[in-house]
Amino acid sequence: MSDSSKFSSNTKDSTIIPVLIIAGLFFIFGFVTWINGALIPFMKAINELTSAQSLLVASASYISFVVMAIPASYILNKIGYKKGMSLGLFVMAIGALVFIPAAEARTYWVFLTGIFIQGAGMTLLQTAANPYITILGPIDSAAKRIAIMGIANKVAGALGSVIFGALLLSGIDENQATLSMVSDTEKIQLLDTMANSVVTPYLVMAAVLFLLGILIRKAPLPNVEAEPIEAPKDGATTKTSIFQFPHLWLGVLTLFMYVGVEVIAGDTIIAYGISLGIPAADAKFFTTFTLMAMVATYALGVVLIPKVISQTLALQLSAVLGIVFSFCIVFTTGFTSVIFVAALGIANALVWPAVWPLTLKGLGKFTKTASALLIMAISGGAIIPPLYGKLVDSNKADYMAQGMNEALATATASTKGYWILVPCYIIILYYAVFGHKLGLKK
Repeated sequence: MSDSSKFSSNTKDSTIIPVLIIAGLFFIFGFVTWINGALIPFMKAINELTSAQSLLVASASYISFVVMAIPASYILNKIGYKKGMSLGLFVMAIGALVFIPAAEARTYWVFLTGIFIQGAGMTLLQTAANPYITILGPIDSAAKRIAIMGIANKVAGALGSVIFGALLLSGIDENQATLSMVSDTEKIQLLDTMANSVVTPYLVMAAVLFLLGILIRKAPLPNVEAEPIEAPKDGATTKTSIFQFPHLWLGVLTLFMYVGVEVIAGDTIIAYGISLGIPAADAKFFTTFTLMAMVATYALGVVLIPKVISQTLALQLSAVLGIVFSFCIVFTTGFTSVIFVAALGIANALVWPAVWPLTLKGLGKFTKTASALLIMAISGGAIIPPLYGKLVDSNKADYMAQGMNEALATATASTKGYWILVPCYIIILYYAVFGHKLGLKK
């Protein structure tokens, strides 16, 4: 009997330790991903960048998911999930170490290289961990397990942004003011000192990641593989290509849309509140509202799936709520509208946990390649939010041309820009109702 078949015959108690270990990996995903929020203004300050240039921090991470996902699937096919996760942690540690020479030279492209390398490691880690937790137990309860991962991810994100915000951004306003008043020599010295503040945090991060990479190799993670594709009936042909699974490609599109709306819900809410006249001192907490809504809904999913609701129904309800909340954002005003943006966290939380098992169902030997395609869908977060921004800018210009003052034009355009959410959630709803069944055996 193989390790896989031995594992599948065990009780659900045998999954507790592996689930906790993988939750630790999702904690790392969240921590490393969310520190970008602190890195962006930090990099802008020490490298004297424009806003657009500083946002390349996020772009470097997203690009790595697109570029490295398919290579990651090939690596996983060669070495398996467990060794793949360990290798991903080692690569992330190497990326963290690149920050040390980057800080010494205070050279932006070297920082971006470190971020890209970390993203490459995280891509390998994600491409391994998401399907692993999906097929670790019964497919019908996969969304429940992934919801637990979501809680770990978002809690880590909150901690990462707070910790690195304190380490990197403390006193940055005062330093910025000082820079404008000192000589060029003193300015360089101050910027070098600021840059060196990343050395210790990233040395610690590298050490922790290397240690975790070693521990994962030794961890009691069972060898699991997706169920083989069912044998075809007489006269039918077996699946020979990833292109023979229409539900997979629709799942990739669905996840692309989902990541886009999730990033919009989390990253635009502060600016949206400010555009409505809410003080920045209050608006800075609004992303936390979205995050709290997601964590609460993840917890609900852990309790309800699959005993009370199926993961398919969870996805359908999420899409419907997304459409309803999008209309509420557009047709309400002020703080009420902001609350509905935060409420998108409720609509978004269970989409990722539900789409993964529905998309990977029936893929057998193609599971690792399909997982890479799903990871590439994270690029939706780099494409759909800028489209929202362009929509806002275009509408604002139109309103001002019609004689509206700038403040009102900005507020109105920002509100109407959320129309972009509706088609995204409609696509998610289509997949939840029909798309996930296309091409699969009845």
